Amino acid sequence: MLKRLCVKNVALIAAADIEFDEKLNILSGETGSGKSVILDSINFVLGSKADKTMIRYGEQELSVRAEFVVDEKSDAIKALDELDIESDGEIVITRRYGHDGKGAIKINGNAVSAAMLKSVTQHLVDVHGQSEHFFLLSENNQLKVVDGLLGEKVEKIKSSLNGLLTRKRELKAKIAKLGGDPAERERQLDILNYQIREIENADLREGEFDELKSRQNLIANTEKILTALNSVCSAFTDDNGCLDAISIAKHGVGGISSISENYTKLYERIESVGLELADISETAADLAGELNFDAREAQEIDERITLIKNLKKKYGAEESEILKFLQAAKEKAELISDGAELTEKFTAEIAECDAEIYKECVKLTNLRKTQAAEFCKSVVTELKSLNIPDAAFSVKFNDYDESNANLNSANGSDEIEFLFSANKGEPQKPLNKVISGGEMSRFMLAVKTILKGVNGISTYIFDEIDAGISGFTAKTVAEKFVTIARDTQIIAVSHLAQVCAASDAQFLIYKEEESGKTLTKIKKLDEESKLGEIVRLTGSVNSTAARQHAEELINQFKK
Repeated sequence: MLKRLCVKNVALIAAADIEFDEKLNILSGETGSGKSVILDSINFVLGSKADKTMIRYGEQELSVRAEFVVDEKSDAIKALDELDIESDGEIVITRRYGHDGKGAIKINGNAVSAAMLKSVTQHLVDVHGQSEHFFLLSENNQLKVVDGLLGEKVEKIKSSLNGLLTRKRELKAKIAKLGGDPAERERQLDILNYQIREIENADLREGEFDELKSRQNLIANTEKILTALNSVCSAFTDDNGCLDAISIAKHGVGGISSISENYTKLYERIESVGLELADISETAADLAGELNFDAREAQEIDERITLIKNLKKKYGAEESEILKFLQAAKEKAELISDGAELTEKFTAEIAECDAEIYKECVKLTNLRKTQAAEFCKSVVTELKSLNIPDAAFSVKFNDYDESNANLNSANGSDEIEFLFSANKGEPQKPLNKVISGGEMSRFMLAVKTILKGVNGISTYIFDEIDAGISGFTAKTVAEKFVTIARDTQIIAVSHLAQVCAASDAQFLIYKEEESGKTLTKIKKLDEESKLGEIVRLTGSVNSTAARQHAEELINQFKK
């Protein structure tokens, strides 16, 4: 329900703070007092297109804040979940718009776009009048209304359709794994066999790429390596090199090594260094001798590295991944090769599923047509009681057969359209093309009297519901409002005394002059003020008799 509406700088409203009742709320006031401004404000915060003319004269920006309380399992909360917006059942929407054309929208403090806003508000409020928020103008929702009347009957068939469609999807997935139709299987086999041959011909082994890169690096640096190794040998073994110097030192210390243990140890150390340097020199010479390769080897290594790189680009970043791909490709190729028989079997099962789906669709259509006929008859009866005596209403179903039926939807194959005519002799046409605002409100009032809760919306707003209505019809409208408001909040603009008498909350919209400016104000009426407003609406003089009559009107709706 819409719990609270705060309006600032909208048309003639400087500021208004309205707290609504959870049942029947009626807005009344003189013509031109600004009742439509309240509805415009609600439409604005719900996501209607912003208009600079709405901004109060002399101000730069308007703002509207709406506070809703809904069931935590409602579609509106689900829509918030999809937007990653948290809610415990309270939804607060704020929207601003300025003369510069810039605005801002927030839901529970989270900035959203107009499209995101509408994805939520379509589940909150249904404005019955010339508004984009009208539920029944959408053909998808029209089918939902008929199904809502059928209840468990339609859900049982839809559940069966869901099961069949799940089975059908599983069979198609199996065929896809087998390669699809024969032509597709041949195409996939060609690709797989090419991939298998390419990898197998490479005779790949794990770790080979790193080994090749190491060898390639060695070849590329041969000259540098030889120079370095030769410099070691030259420094150690050439005349007057390190080993000659060590030999001289060793000979000199050897002559005194017997004199003292310290000289002996020094001699041993010099001898050890000499042996190590000799070994280093031999190792360097051996390494230099091992550098035996030619240009052909270098070319072969380059070609092999290029081959493995190409395989990595196609089949995996490492040799192990490429080999895994090879194994998987072999298994898939084997499956596809043996898949013709299985594909034929699964295709036959899909055909059986389609036949069952078609039967369920026909069954669903028959149920819908029967229910739609009863629904139309009831709506016409309600519309006549609401002063549309020549109303005609029907539901048009699309024709289909096995060749063109939609066999891929759990909603069946039906496409429907509500057709309406308000005037005798006029052909019925699509509801959203011919119905006026006042007729639309009464039409929805008729529908809501018959069917409650079909769309899960908790607030209904009726605009111009009483156009051309008076007398007994006015009482009928009021009674229907009371019936609907037991389960769904209603906010309605009305000039009917009977409707106001039935209200749970009555709001007076009036104009007042302040500091040379005209302002629209909203006041919630207490019981005494409500009596006075009902007297005004009846056109009576504010007398004791008139007030007694107003009390009688109120009391008849308290029963």
